[in-house]
Parts: sequence; C-alpha cells; structure tokens
Amino acid sequence: MSKAAQREYTQEKNGGTTLGYMPGFGNDYETEALKGALPQGMNSPQKCAYGLYAEQLSGTAFTAPSHQNERTWCYRIRPSVKHSARYSKIDVPHWKTAPHIKEDVVSLGQYRWNPVPHTERDLTWIAGMHTMTTAGDVNTQVGMASHIYLVTKSMEDAYFYSADSELLVVPQEGRLRFYTELGIIDLEPMEIAILPRGLVYRVEVVEGPARGFVCENYGQKFELPGRGPIGANCMANRRDFKAPVAAFEDREVPSTLTVKWCGQFHETAINQSPLDVVAWHGNYAPVKYDLRTYCPVGAVLFDHPDPSIFTVLTAPSGQAGTANIDFVLFRERWMVAEDTFRPPWYHKNVMSELMGNIYGIYDAKPEGFIPGGMSLHNMMLPHGPDKQAFEGASNADLKAEKLDNTMSFMFETRFPQHLTEFAAKEAPLQEDYIDCWSDLEKHFDGTIKGK
Repeated sequence: MSKAAQREYTQEKNGGTTLGYMPGFGNDYETEALKGALPQGMNSPQKCAYGLYAEQLSGTAFTAPSHQNERTWCYRIRPSVKHSARYSKIDVPHWKTAPHIKEDVVSLGQYRWNPVPHTERDLTWIAGMHTMTTAGDVNTQVGMASHIYLVTKSMEDAYFYSADSELLVVPQEGRLRFYTELGIIDLEPMEIAILPRGLVYRVEVVEGPARGFVCENYGQKFELPGRGPIGANCMANRRDFKAPVAAFEDREVPSTLTVKWCGQFHETAINQSPLDVVAWHGNYAPVKYDLRTYCPVGAVLFDHPDPSIFTVLTAPSGQAGTANIDFVLFRERWMVAEDTFRPPWYHKNVMSELMGNIYGIYDAKPEGFIPGGMSLHNMMLPHGPDKQAFEGASNADLKAEKLDNTMSFMFETRFPQHLTEFAAKEAPLQEDYIDCWSDLEKHFDGTIKGK
C-alpha cells in the first residue's frame, strides 16, 4: 500500500487513543509511526533509521508459492531475542489443545449450552480462555479448538503469543483492545479479528466484562473463500478488512511474556515492553472485520442453498473443497424462495458444526439457542429444525420476509470435535437439548399431499 493510500485509512477515537486502520485482506501494507523509519527499496539496510533493528516475521515457509507467501519486515527498538529469556512452564487450567480426548467424556451427540456465566474473579485473556472442543492434532498442524473467553481484567505489563495457531476472535459482549506488535485493534460485538501465529500482543478491557468465542486454527491460515459462479462481489470483500497502522511502546518496565507452544504454556521475565515495532511492511498482519459488511447471497426463486454460501473465511485442508475450518455467518437477510422450506433442512454430513449465537434468534431453533450460547453437531450426526421451526416453515404464507434480529456463526471442520471436561461437566449444558426433536410427528399416510 502506498503512503498516499495509507493516509486514507479510517481513523476513529476510542478512549482518547487515536486508532488507524488500513483497508484490505492479504495486502502488502507499509506503515511507520515515525517519519523515515521505514526503509525504501530494500528490507535490510546496513544501518536502519533511528538506530532500529530489522527483523522478519514469517507466517509461511520461505519457499511457499508467491501467492501464498506471507511475511512482514519489522523495524524495532530491540530484536525479539531481547524479549525472550529462560522459560518456565506454567499451568493454564482451562485452555486445552488437540489431541485432547478424555475417555470419560462422550463427544458423540448433539449438544447445546447456555452462555457461560461471568464470574467475580479477575480473568485476563489467558486465564479467561475456556476450551469447549478440540479437533485434529496441533503437532501435525491440522485441526482446531473452540473456546469461550471471559475477560474481566486487563493484561498489565504481560504479553502473549501463540506459536501453535492463529486465533479468530468473535466478541459477544464487551469491548477489548488488542495492543499488538504491529498496531492497535479495538474489537466489539459484530466484529471479528484474526491474530496471526507468532504475533505478540496484550489485551485490555475497554468495556467489561467481556465474553466471546475463539476459533484456534492449527492449520493453514484463514483466507477468503473462492466465490465460484457468484463472481467478483458480495460475501466478504477485501476492502472491508482493516489492518492496524504502526504503533509502538518504548517502556522499560519489568514484564512477562507467555508463549503457547505445542499445547503447553511457558513464561519468561523481560525488562521492557516487546511491542516496540516502529515501522513495518508486509502481508502478515492482524486484521479486524465488521460482520455487518458481510453481503449474503441466497435463493431468489426456490430451494435452500448449501450453507457454504455464507462462508466468511476458510482455512484449507489440502483436500480440495473440504476445509480444515470454515467460518460461516448467518445474519439478517431476506427470504423470498417460492414453494420452499426456507430454514436449514435436516441433514448429517462429514463436517463437524459448532455454532454460536451473537445476538437474536436463529431461524432453525427459535427457542433455547440463547445469545452467548453454543451448540455442537458432530460429524455424521443428524440435526435440523425443531418442531416449532418445522411446522412454522411448512405452513407459512410464503411472502417475502425479512429475517431480522439475528446473527449466529459456525466453526465447521472436517475433523470430529472432542468435548473437554469443562464443556461436558462445568459449562451450562442443556441436558434436554436432544429432546427438541422428540415431538416431531409422523405425517405420512400413504396418500399424495403437498403440491
């Protein structure tokens, strides 16, 4: 991105801090917090301006194909080796990593949870992460984990990064601010953020308590899905993703850095803030995205299309058409299909579907799926509308109808999702969820009906 284009980024004021964002997804950005800090025409000059150090953060293998290769050059006050010392293993009790299979936990089933309640305890971003499901194997870099976060306390002189994964953050309540090496991101409900693997950051509570969902992606990075016959427009557009402009801290204060590595957590003591990148350029960066800019497409005559048309982001698996993870959004939209059962149909498939409700009512489950709640329909297990949704949709006067006051999402993966002990024994599981289909009636009588 040119400097002229950079000056056109969105600026907003939050809590007295001016935040700047640059538009685009996968762009080659450039940004500097001090004029002249960014070298031009080369990456590693003999001497950097302001006495800075040049350092590269690589998100892919060096020899990845050019259209997939991701890296960012950082110009920082100290190299990262000064922010890393001897590590000590620490316990983070509720954050689990695949493979995580408990013999006394049954993952085969259709499950639904009420919102995990807030507590009076001080919970930072790390302590407040509660894993619900895991899938795949972090050691072979395939699969994912789904989490609920409860955050009541800011990280003070404490920093974190995951060597295991990138994190897709989906807020449901409260506002958080992510101070990252590459800039600052404010995040609120109806927005999402992607935090790349290896990126150092701390999290502050702007409005709390904060609660939301996280998809931890062990595999290939999230990208925009191919639109196929849909063409160049609609769904999620690249210009609506926003990367932060450079911002840095030059603070010498005793601090801690926690690293998640192969499912284990390690902490080291350092003497300064590691968020000291004064300028950077590249295409490996955190981004935020406003879900209200997602433009859904759908049937305008008959039938209910596959939910894949609502895919915001996908993480490829290496098997064409079968994702490691899909992030799917069900938001407000018009329903106009004729002679059609409009809600999602009954089905079972090879993908495991974990859903979360950000706000409002989900059309296939008008009762019981509460904002902040989650459901899990594991691979090859049948699911679909409850009786109320089925009877209502089967007998409705099919006029054009606005499906309003709704925003739910799905973390979908090709791998079975295994429940953690927290999900099975501590989280507010709806024990009677399976009964939502028990009162579906037999309508068959051997005669032709319908048309």
